[in-house]
Amino acid sequence: MATRKPTPQTLGFGAEVARLRKERELSRVELAKLAAVTRSYIAQVELGTTRCRQDFAERLDEAMKCAPTLVDAWTDLLSSAAYPKFFVDYPKAEATAVLLRAFELTAVYGLFQTEEYMRALLDTEQAVEARLKRQAILKRQHPPKVSVVLSEHILHTEVGGPAVMSEQCKRLIEVAELENIVLQIAPTGRYWTLDGSFNLATQPTGEELVYMAAARGGVTTSDPADILYVVSAFSSIQAHALSPSESMEFIRKVATRWS
Repeated sequence: MATRKPTPQTLGFGAEVARLRKERELSRVELAKLAAVTRSYIAQVELGTTRCRQDFAERLDEAMKCAPTLVDAWTDLLSSAAYPKFFVDYPKAEATAVLLRAFELTAVYGLFQTEEYMRALLDTEQAVEARLKRQAILKRQHPPKVSVVLSEHILHTEVGGPAVMSEQCKRLIEVAELENIVLQIAPTGRYWTLDGSFNLATQPTGEELVYMAAARGGVTTSDPADILYVVSAFSSIQAHALSPSESMEFIRKVATRWS
């Protein structure tokens, strides 16, 4: 693992590792033996000059008998490093939501993207890993209900090449057939009053958090006025979009074009 400039997240995680190690009166050499790594790697982790994987956090928890302390710290600190500051709170709300609603203007909804499609969009492996991890919520025992509207422009815009687009269309057809998912396509020109894409997560308690994209970044908020605006806008978009069955047929036709 190459060393890198420390970040607030890696420094925070490293400090927690060092605290737990010292509490147990272990040297770096001793902890390295327990975790089956080198002393220098333990030093890099504690100094924040490397970003370890979640499975290594699990090994440290096991070695120091402190589970799930470091896995929780990894999730809270290091996984958040994959997201820009304006978005970092949304994946946490998304992970516990019972209802997800989204309108996408420029790219396929993140939870529906194939790995090849996201690799063509994202700049780093860390960002790809984070998005793949987010998709796991669709496979949990009680997945959230998901309602998504995509601009038809997205399906006509080549990302990663024809083969990638063909597979992406197939993925959309697959997810649209799931009982908990409603996928619709919005014909161009049916959303002219909107500033950009948005994602809305609703918790079992009824609390809601919205992420609204913007030309430069975006904003994540629970402000009631913003929530009301987004809910109203989404209802209007759904009403003017193709029906789910019409949308499926539309996607199949586009998939044929990319094949």
